[in-house]
Amino acid sequence: MIPVCKEIRQDILRISRSSGHGHIGTCFSVVEILHAIYGVIRHDPKNPSWEERDIFILSKGHAALGHYCVLARLGYFDIKELDSFGAFMSRLGCHADRHKVPGVEASTGSLGHGIGLAVGMALALRIKKSGRRVIVVVGDGEANEGSVWEAVLVAADLKLANLTVIYDDNRSHSRGLQICNPAEKFAAFGCEVAEVNGHDVGELRTELVKKQGTVKVVVAGTKKGAGCRTIEDNQYEWHRKSPSDAELETLLRELDEKTI
Repeated sequence: MIPVCKEIRQDILRISRSSGHGHIGTCFSVVEILHAIYGVIRHDPKNPSWEERDIFILSKGHAALGHYCVLARLGYFDIKELDSFGAFMSRLGCHADRHKVPGVEASTGSLGHGIGLAVGMALALRIKKSGRRVIVVVGDGEANEGSVWEAVLVAADLKLANLTVIYDDNRSHSRGLQICNPAEKFAAFGCEVAEVNGHDVGELRTELVKKQGTVKVVVAGTKKGAGCRTIEDNQYEWHRKSPSDAELETLLRELDEKTI
């Protein structure tokens, strides 16, 4: 586990403990994904509205705490503000609000909606002949929503080469409809598809910088709770659970022992 990703996970655990909120497991599964994305897209923490910035959308909006922790470490806002997560009148809500949080491009949380927004933005940028790109992270659980596949069908039909979809395959959909062989399904829709280890920043970045001829889907194999054995082994218990003081000590210790 690279140091910054470990630090982001420590932030997530600490804030979840103090706030009583947060989906730790799903936040942990996208830490390396988020780190890789911000390492390749054009963005400016000092000017979040920069007109030449690329667009990132976290469609699986329940991982908002993880996104906040990454944005804070990048300098979009003071890292001390993380302590207000989920509090009354805080701008850092349990689902992100694009009108309040610097660096957040879309208010998500209603599963299956973020990818549709991403397709619309990518089409608008192409019409404007802009060189900007759009990246969206979709959860495998929200892929039970038909709107996800409708958006993919439109994107492939339009050959939106400025759109990249990262599919967080953390197996959370095992409690819902089974989506087996997602790479084959996306390819059947006409997408360019790559499969990577979603906890390997190098693999992710390699795929994110490759030239593409149409919409690209990166199927990222991840673990819900990656980095903490206790959460990995008890995913349903930790779906929306904040740690006690004793549990926090255990989880932090497991992070020190884990390499992923």
